[in-house]
Amino acid sequence: MNWEIIVNSDYKDTVAETGNKLLIGNGYLGVRGTLDEHEKEELVAITLAGIYDKVGNGWREPLNAPNPFWSKIHLDDQLLTARSENVIFHEQNLQFRYGILIRETVWKTEKGNITLKTERYADINAVNKLHYRISLSSDQVMHLRLSTGINSDVWDIHGPHYKGVRLIEKDSCLACEALVQNDIDRVAVVREDTIAESSIYEKRLVTDESKIFNCYEIELNPHQSFELTSEIAIVTTKDHSDALNKAIQVCQSSSSSDKTNHLSKWDKIWNTCEVEIGGDEMAEMGMNYSLYQLNIAAPRHSKSLSIPARALSGQVYKGAIFWDTEMFMLDYFLWTQPEIAKTLIGYRIDTLSGALEKASQYGYEGAFYAWESQEGGFDACSDYNVTDVFTNRPVRTYFKDKQMHISSAIARGIDYYVQVTDDFSVLLEGGLITVIECAMFYRSLLLKPLLKDHFVINDVIGPDEYHERVNNNAYTNYMAHYTIKCAIEQAKAVMTLYPEAYLAIDKVNDISEKLKKLEAVVDKIYLPKPNEFGLLEQFDGYFTLEDITPDIAKSRLKHPKEYWGGGNGVASDTQVIKQADVLTLMEVRSDIFSPDVIEKNWHYYEPRTEHGSSLSACMYALTACRFNRPDLSYPFFLKSALSDLKGGGKQWAGLVYIGGTHPAASGGAWKSLIQGFAGLELSENEPLLSPNLPEHWQYLVFRINYKGKLIKIRINSVKGSYHILREEIK
Repeated sequence: MNWEIIVNSDYKDTVAETGNKLLIGNGYLGVRGTLDEHEKEELVAITLAGIYDKVGNGWREPLNAPNPFWSKIHLDDQLLTARSENVIFHEQNLQFRYGILIRETVWKTEKGNITLKTERYADINAVNKLHYRISLSSDQVMHLRLSTGINSDVWDIHGPHYKGVRLIEKDSCLACEALVQNDIDRVAVVREDTIAESSIYEKRLVTDESKIFNCYEIELNPHQSFELTSEIAIVTTKDHSDALNKAIQVCQSSSSSDKTNHLSKWDKIWNTCEVEIGGDEMAEMGMNYSLYQLNIAAPRHSKSLSIPARALSGQVYKGAIFWDTEMFMLDYFLWTQPEIAKTLIGYRIDTLSGALEKASQYGYEGAFYAWESQEGGFDACSDYNVTDVFTNRPVRTYFKDKQMHISSAIARGIDYYVQVTDDFSVLLEGGLITVIECAMFYRSLLLKPLLKDHFVINDVIGPDEYHERVNNNAYTNYMAHYTIKCAIEQAKAVMTLYPEAYLAIDKVNDISEKLKKLEAVVDKIYLPKPNEFGLLEQFDGYFTLEDITPDIAKSRLKHPKEYWGGGNGVASDTQVIKQADVLTLMEVRSDIFSPDVIEKNWHYYEPRTEHGSSLSACMYALTACRFNRPDLSYPFFLKSALSDLKGGGKQWAGLVYIGGTHPAASGGAWKSLIQGFAGLELSENEPLLSPNLPEHWQYLVFRINYKGKLIKIRINSVKGSYHILREEIK
C-alpha cells in the first residue's frame, strides 16, 4: 500500500486544506502541515490538547504554541520560498505510517541550483518532544543565509492568547516562555540545534519582538552541504510548574535512538489496527489514512482526556469534546486499543461534576453533559454560534440548551465499553454513578400530558441541527429510554457481581432511591413507532413540513455562506435535514428495528439529507449494510474514509470558519468497514462476523483486540461467498 501523501504546490487558496491533510501529532499536540517559511497568515499552528484560554468576549479555545519550525532562506537579498518563480521542484511528503513530514524544494538561480530538505515529526513516545532536520545543498559554490528558530507570533481565531513572551538563550537552547492571558498558565518552547561538523558557517543570535533565532551564514559547494538537527520540547504549566526548565530538560534528553523508538512504536500501533482491502487501493489507503488521523489524536499520555471534534488540527470548534467521541470514534479504539478507549471514558467520568452543575443551572436533576466540553466539563458552547451573513449580527442558537441527547452518548460509551471488554472497573470507578446521573437527567425531562398515560420529551434538538426546539425527537426519546434502562441493568450487574462495592457507592450516592425513581418511568416513555408505511417520524409534525430536496433548498440561498437552520434558514420549515437523525437511531439501536424498516427509512430520509455534517455519511453507510445493500453503503463509506484525504468538506457555518480534520468521519469509516461490511457484532464467547463486502473487493483483513487477545481476521470473498480466517497475533 502507498503510505505517502504528496502535495506539490503551495497556493494561498489551498493552504488551509494542505495544513489539515499533512497534519502530524501525538495526542499531546498537533502540528499543521505548513511550510517552514509560513507565517500565521498561512494558518501555522501547533495546537495543544487540554489547555484553553478566553480573551474578552471571544470564544474560549485551545492554545497554539509558539512555532519552533520557523525558517527563512535568503540568497543575497532574495527570500526563497515555495512560491518563488524560480522553483523547479517542490514536494511535501507525509509518510503517514510513521507520522513524518518531509519537504524538498529546488530553486534554479543565476548562481546555481539550491536544494532544501526538511524533516519533522512529533515523537509518539515522548509526547513533549518534536524533531526537526534541515539540509541545504547546491550544485555550485555559493553563500546562503538561513534564519531559523522560534516564532511566538501565532495564529489564533479568538486571540491573542499570550499577553507576553520571554525570549532567551539558556543552556545552549533557544527558549520562548509565553504567559497566557489568564495569568496562570505558561507555555514553554525550547529548541537546541546541532550542526554537522563538516558544515561551513558562521552563526549569530537574533532576537526581535516576537522571534528568537539563529542566523547562519552558510558556504555551500557541490561537495559540501549544510546539515542542522533540532531537538524541540514543548511543556506547559499543566505538565510542570516550572515549564521552562522542564522543557530544557526534555529537550536535552534526546538521543540518537529517539527515531528508532518512534518508528518501532508506530509499527506496534499499526499491528493493532492496519486494514487491507483486496481490489480497492483507494479505499485501503483512505481507511488507513483515517486511522492515522485517529492515532495522532489519541491521548496515550493521559488517563483522562478526550479527542476534540477537529482533533488537534487547530482551534476550530474551540478544541471542545462533542458527542462525536463516544458515538463515532470510541468503537475503533475499543476494538483495537482498549486502553485508549478507557482514557476517553475516563474523561467523561472525571467531568461528571460539570455535567451535574450544568443540569442544575437549567433546573434539571442528574447529569446534562456539555455540548462543547472543555476542562472540568465546562460547556464552551455559545448562545450565538452562527453569524447572520446579511446583518453581521450573531444569531441565537440552541445547541447548548436543547441537544439533550448528549448525555445518552456518554451512557452508551460506558455501556459498550463494559460489554466489549468485560472490564467492570470502569463502573466501580465512577462509571455506574455517571450512567445513573445521565438517566436521572432524562427522568427530569419527562412530561406527562394530562390525558395521556405516557411521558413525552419536548423542546429539544436531535442530531439534525437544522430543526430546533422540536417535540418528541425519535432519537432523543429512544436514547433517553435506553439510558434509563442501561442504568438499571448496570446497577443490578454491579449489585450481583460486586455487592460490597455497590453498597459503598450506594451509601455515598443514594443509588437505591434513584433506581426506584427510574424503574417507575422507564416503561412509560413515549417511543414513536413506524407508521403504516414503515416510516418513523423524526419529530412531531415533521411529515407535515414542506417536502423538498436539498438542491431546491440550496437554490433558495441568497448568500453562499448563509446558515440553513435556525429560525429563518432555508431548511427550517422543510423536511431537508442536516445529517442522519432517524438513521443514526436505527444504527445505534439496530437491535430493535427490522432490516425492512431500516431500508424504508433509509430510502425516505437519505434524499432529504444535505449531509452538511461529516458525521452523516457513515450512518447511511452502516444502515445500508443492515439491509444487505453494500452497493448503497460503499459511496457513503468512501466519503467518510476520504473526508480528510480528498478535502472539500464544509468550511463555513454562516461566517464562522469550521475547517479542520474530521476524526468522527474517520471513526465512522472504521465502523462502516468493520461493523458494516464485515458485520462485527458482540457475542458471549467470541465476536460474530456477518460479512457483506462490496462486490469488487477480493478480501478484507483487519485486527481487533477482544478481551486482551489481538486477533487478525481475513475475509476472503469468492463469488458472493465468504471464507473467514482468524489468527491470534502478538
